[in-house]
Amino acid sequence: MKFLKCKKDAIPPSTGRKVAIVGAGPAGLGAAGWLRCKGHDVVVYDMAPEPGGMVLFGIPVTRIPKEPLRRGIRELMDAGVKFVLRTKVDMTVKYGPIDEVMEPAEKVHLEDLIKEFDAVLIATGTWKTRDMGVKGEDLPWVYPAMEWIVALHMSMFGYRPPDTVPPLEGRILVVGGGLTAADAVLIPLSYQQFKGRIKEVVLSYRRSKQLAPMGEREIDNLILHGAKFWELTQPVEFREENGKRIVRFVRMKLVQTKGEKRPRPVPIEGSEFEEEFDYVLKAVGVKPTPPLEPGCCGIELNPDGTIKTDENYMTTRPGVFAAGDVRHGPSLIGPALKSGLEAAMKIHEYLTSKS
Repeated sequence: MKFLKCKKDAIPPSTGRKVAIVGAGPAGLGAAGWLRCKGHDVVVYDMAPEPGGMVLFGIPVTRIPKEPLRRGIRELMDAGVKFVLRTKVDMTVKYGPIDEVMEPAEKVHLEDLIKEFDAVLIATGTWKTRDMGVKGEDLPWVYPAMEWIVALHMSMFGYRPPDTVPPLEGRILVVGGGLTAADAVLIPLSYQQFKGRIKEVVLSYRRSKQLAPMGEREIDNLILHGAKFWELTQPVEFREENGKRIVRFVRMKLVQTKGEKRPRPVPIEGSEFEEEFDYVLKAVGVKPTPPLEPGCCGIELNPDGTIKTDENYMTTRPGVFAAGDVRHGPSLIGPALKSGLEAAMKIHEYLTSKS
């Protein structure tokens, strides 16, 4: 996975311009490689102990091998890109469980970076699982899937003791229809450390197989791995009863409403049923995690929590830009990387216009 957009010996002399990038995922790494090739001094800040973002910690090793990613990052380092790790920009912002998973040791305020650097790019992604709004989802055996996956990989890569990863065994329920849900199903069925510990993995999705964001082919692949797929079902309650962990479901029907792109799932009255599970992984979407509280630093957020920018990727604070999922919402690696590259070009134009 290549991020440096030139040969190391082709990097021009320093322009004297300094760029801070907040977030070491695809958008941030892509921007770092492009800007370094223009001669700018680049410093990347990230709260994780290793660069790579969600590609490293959030995607199964069976989907994306990690060594090509690490080679691309080492190439950036050899080219002079500096990384400041285990450092959270604006420690006052609460991301939820991921804060405990990452345990950043240092903090720096976004305003301080804005004052120190000639330009700042925010590329902090989407690191917080959405709540379901369901009774009992805060029970200790109901996990946010993305954060659990990250904790597992942190342990596998030697950054957390194995006993700090929430346990997973027995009968597992995964709730959701996107790629995080797919990964949450695949990991316990394919990782060696779960062999012999998993009795069954059930994927519950409130719409049909044809409408799942992960795609029909991915669902078929999960079924081939041994998963059960319950379409048109939705959990409405998690509870403990007589030492058992119970999930109450309702069956759904799809209703097409004029003006809506896809049918809306509607509960079927009287269709509730209950099943016993040992653990639940909820993967019903993720939220943007900008490194600022609303109203901070002259930077506006959109209603969905993404960072507001203009066509030049600049935020409402001059000299501060945003790219990747924190700008446009959850996406795949390709769109995030493309966003980072385009933002880097706009940053370069901004810096050269100030000369």
